[in-house]
Amino acid sequence: MRIGSTSLLLAGAGLCAALAVGVAYSSGGTIAARLDYDARIALAKARVTGVTADFFPSGWPSRHPILHGGHNLSEAVRSRAAVAVAAIPAVGGVHWEDGTSLGIVTPAAPPPLHCQNDVEALLLSRTIRFEEASAAIDPASQGLIDEVATALRPCLGSVIAITGHTDSSGSEPGNIALSRERAEAVQRALIQRGIPADGLRASGVGSSKPVHGLDTSDPANRRIEFSVLETVPLRPTPVDAPGPR
Repeated sequence: MRIGSTSLLLAGAGLCAALAVGVAYSSGGTIAARLDYDARIALAKARVTGVTADFFPSGWPSRHPILHGGHNLSEAVRSRAAVAVAAIPAVGGVHWEDGTSLGIVTPAAPPPLHCQNDVEALLLSRTIRFEEASAAIDPASQGLIDEVATALRPCLGSVIAITGHTDSSGSEPGNIALSRERAEAVQRALIQRGIPADGLRASGVGSSKPVHGLDTSDPANRRIEFSVLETVPLRPTPVDAPGPR
């Protein structure tokens, strides 16, 4: 009786394992079939013919396809095919059936950011004003902050530095604290206008960086400056693109 129970348990475990494998294969097969479709579209867009991507190497679905049919193609076309398939989301890597050397996909250069110039143009003849010896933004400057937010919106995803400046009246530790508080007030105002908080950096430098040509005591040094910093490009992802043979 005990032997029979053990046999039933083993049989049940085997059935569960088989079902799990079947489910995994079915799920993986669905994903691989979708990737196969995406690969055919990608190759067509890359103007590559005669190349197929096999997402079922060894009979099992895989995110690492084997490319077939590149024997008589130029290295440039083979490279274009490998890069096109490797760029498909969820593809983990590309290999050619006849062996390749490691290649690198070079990302496209990011488009130039014009927000910096747009904001500087807005602040060329106007400045964000604050109440005397305070970080409270002057109500008359709210409209200007609206315009700054609009100018910055196309560059969301970049890091935007907000730097507060003062003149040299008063103690420098106090000036640094006040300039930082004013930058933080502008930061909060931009967040209220829909600029994501995680892309804003506020800091204050007191009177240490006056406007070029002005004495540090000149009230015109009291200002807020914006710097739009491009995000660091992601490190290129290696793919198995064909090298010299």
